[in-house]
Amino acid sequence: MFKELLASIIERTEGCLGVLIMGTDGIAVEKVLAEEGKEANLDIAAAEFTSLVRGAQRAGSDLGLGSLRELVVSLEGSIILMRLLSREYFVVLALSPDGNIGRGRFELRKVELQLANEFAV
Repeated sequence: MFKELLASIIERTEGCLGVLIMGTDGIAVEKVLAEEGKEANLDIAAAEFTSLVRGAQRAGSDLGLGSLRELVVSLEGSIILMRLLSREYFVVLALSPDGNIGRGRFELRKVELQLANEFAV
């Protein structure tokens, strides 16, 4: 089920390099990578970004601003969008620098709603 859902995001999002469901422990639950994403080692990059998610979760909580929903990291070679599914799981979408960020954010929000029951704590 997860693989088909992630593959459909790649098809509908211009410039998408890959989509992964990650645990905050840095382990991928599922991943679908475009050829360019495989070459860029996106699965390793997503594991590294786990520490950013945990840090942003802590900061939001410590400052009384609420739970983290989304995190965007814009790098020279790619744009990384992360959307929380629960406290322990999030979706990572990697785009090329000229990829469609708006569409990517929309697709991640849809996935969040579709997987709400699967990742409910």
